[in-house]
Amino acid sequence: MPKKKIIIFSLILLLANCGFTPVYLNNSKVNFSIEKVNYKGDRELNNFLKLNLNRYKNVNKDNKIFIEVNTKYEKIVLSKDGTGKTTSYQLIAEVVFLIKPNNKKIIVTEKKIMDSMDDNFEENRYERSAKQSFASLMSSKHISELIISK
Repeated sequence: MPKKKIIIFSLILLLANCGFTPVYLNNSKVNFSIEKVNYKGDRELNNFLKLNLNRYKNVNKDNKIFIEVNTKYEKIVLSKDGTGKTTSYQLIAEVVFLIKPNNKKIIVTEKKIMDSMDDNFEENRYERSAKQSFASLMSSKHISELIISK
């Protein structure tokens, strides 16, 4: 009998959530639709940005926005050891969003320091995940800037 009560109680706790909802899940505050985006620059970063910005295409909104995105990505060597092998890098991603209807320019820059890894595959994977997080942060900043300015 006590085991049954514990199981029922734990199920209730697991099934009843704590009320967490993602901030950008509900696009009700968004009173615009991103219709067309032209991308220039780093291809991989642009693909991640495209995935994040496609959520804001809404046919029902009258306020249409056209955006030009220019991305720049750099991997700068910060330090080397005595043998000349690179030990750390700085990853810098810069995105310039040019919003067409009102010619507003938003520049977002993200930086991250990355240690060099022995395995090139793991290093490239880590760098790719850094680009993905850069794109997520940059698109969130861009959308919040658009929401504030409207």
